[in-house]
Amino acid sequence: MDDDSLQARWERRTEVPLALASLLYLAAYGILVLARTLPAFWRDLSLVVLLAAWALFAVDYAVRWRLSGRGLSFVATHWLDTLVVVLPLMRPVRVVKLYEAVRRRRGEGRLTLYTRVIAYAGLSVGLLGFTGALSVYHFERGAPGATMRTFGDAVWWTCSTLATVGYGDIAPVTPMGRLIAVGIMACGLALLGTVTGSFSSWLIQVFAREDEERPPGG
Repeated sequence: MDDDSLQARWERRTEVPLALASLLYLAAYGILVLARTLPAFWRDLSLVVLLAAWALFAVDYAVRWRLSGRGLSFVATHWLDTLVVVLPLMRPVRVVKLYEAVRRRRGEGRLTLYTRVIAYAGLSVGLLGFTGALSVYHFERGAPGATMRTFGDAVWWTCSTLATVGYGDIAPVTPMGRLIAVGIMACGLALLGTVTGSFSSWLIQVFAREDEERPPGG
C-alpha cells in the first residue's frame, strides 16, 4: 500500500518539477562554465536560473524535513539529500526518477527490478560524467601546471575515472579538482558494484529457475 503521509504526498507532487529544475540547473551551470563568450545578459540569466533552482532544492529539503517531524535525525537518515543541497551539482542524478514518475502518472506498470537498476545506472553514469566533467573543468582550467586544458580533456578524464581505469595522462592539480575526483571514483565504484551485483543476481535466478523446471534425472 502506498504511503499517504504528508511527506510522501509532497514528494510525489514535486518529483517531476524538481527533476526538471535539476536539468535547468545543469544547463545553466554548463552555460556559465563553457559559454564564456556569451553576452553578459545571457550569463546573468543563467546565474539567476542557477540560483533559483538551488533555492528550490533548499525549500524542498526544508519542507520535507518539517513534514517528517523527525528533527535532526532527518539529516542523518537523508544524508544524500543533505549532500545534494550543499553540492547541488549532484542533484541532476536524481533525474533518473523522472521516467518512473511519468509512468506511474500514466498508469503504466513499473519496470522490473533488474531493468530499473541497469537503466538507472546507465542514466546516472551519463549525468555523473557530464556534471563531473563540468565541475572539474571549472576548477582546473587555467590552473598552474594543469593538464586538463579543454572540456574534451575533462570528459576523457571523467570517463576513465568512472570506469576505474585511470590512465594518468590527465589528472587534476587543484584541491577542489582532486576532491571532485575522489567523489567520481567513489561513484564509479558504487555504480560498477551495483550493476555487477544486479546482473549476477539475475543470472543466479535464471539458472535456479532452469534447474527447477528441468525434469528429474534430466
